[in-house]
Amino acid sequence: MAEQDGTAAGAPQDDEPAGARRDDEPAGAFGGRVRRRREEAGLTLEQLSARSAVSRAMLSKVERGEKSPTIGVASRIAHALGATLSELTGAPASSPGVAVVLRAEHRPVFRDPETGFERHVVSAAPGAGGAEMVLHRLPARVSTGLLPAYPAGAEKQLLVLAGTLTVELGGTGETLRAGDSLFLQADADHGFANRTDAPCEYVMFISRRA
Repeated sequence: MAEQDGTAAGAPQDDEPAGARRDDEPAGAFGGRVRRRREEAGLTLEQLSARSAVSRAMLSKVERGEKSPTIGVASRIAHALGATLSELTGAPASSPGVAVVLRAEHRPVFRDPETGFERHVVSAAPGAGGAEMVLHRLPARVSTGLLPAYPAGAEKQLLVLAGTLTVELGGTGETLRAGDSLFLQADADHGFANRTDAPCEYVMFISRRA
């Protein structure tokens, strides 16, 4: 058994944070992965800016580890690079082992420096079978804002573990409570909001069809 250690159109938008660093995923490590993926794709900062709707200045700061991006900015960068957010936050590569274990203390964690939103990679082998599983934690009165659409064929299923979650899609909102689940086709802008005074936690399963 193997064991792993472990978001448009229009003018660029930065959603620039106050500059806080994440303990679990240092800004420099995230930025280094962005730079490597950009260089592997043969893209300049200007080209990535045009693709992601994130300004060149913000991209440069992210790559140098000077800024921790918000979830919206990080998602737009990942989509523009053809990567998953899990990959950019250090998720382990898929293992050929029959069984793979990811210990809780080794989860790659993304924290939005502005809102405290957390995204935990809980798939032991992300990408295996074209799917991954993540755990989201939304503090009280926090929203992810609208996140960019995934490529055609991407789907999300989620289960609310605690609190109340509003899923925003196509100009409408669906409210879910603990124990409720939802399926959505993720090829349109969508977002997640906690409009209550209690924290919310939910598990999301993301699949990408070839």
